[in-house]
Amino acid sequence: MMRKPWDLAFTAEPTEVAGLRRVMRSHLGIWGLHGVADEAQLCVSELVSNVITHVGPGTPATLAVSMNGVHLRIEVHDPDTRALPTLLDANVESEGGRGMALVDAVADRWGVELGPDRKVTWCELATGLASRDGHVEGPGVRRAEALLEWCADAQHPCLPGAGRQGRALAEESVITVITDFLHWLRAHGCDVEDALDRAQTRYDAELDGIGDGLSSRSST
Repeated sequence: MMRKPWDLAFTAEPTEVAGLRRVMRSHLGIWGLHGVADEAQLCVSELVSNVITHVGPGTPATLAVSMNGVHLRIEVHDPDTRALPTLLDANVESEGGRGMALVDAVADRWGVELGPDRKVTWCELATGLASRDGHVEGPGVRRAEALLEWCADAQHPCLPGAGRQGRALAEESVITVITDFLHWLRAHGCDVEDALDRAQTRYDAELDGIGDGLSSRSST
């Protein structure tokens, strides 16, 4: 899966935060990184709020997201090179610095880069990916790939990793297998819609489990 860097210009206002969080979650869904969506949204909220609080409402800023190896990198650019983020204990009474304490708690690393006319505050989250363009490993993925290997032996080479055409063939094979299983369920008197609902529920629960596991590792 190709995960191309993207950026979005915005005005640093409290009303913009919710929209930026939604954009982040949507893009991570496309990238197959559901497991870090909550942490990424929190980091976006705190990095943008830091600009609003310490640089000022109405500041023109940019959210930039990319992959740094197997880490998700989130950047917020603003034009003030003097107002630097500070890190305080999240339990202290002062509001200043608490946002960066939250970022520090969930991110693997964070920092600030200064240029002649801008400041970049960034953080990076562990994704659980085996490679930059790979996917998050899991028992379900491994079982699916074993089934795809069987399909390849029986029909044609269709495994992921053989370029864009190979992934397209693999996707069609997956859809064919799912369709065949639905036919099997119907032929044996099973409720197909109920089976799909249960599969979706289990899939969502396993995604949540992956996210919880990543959160635990990032906090240790």
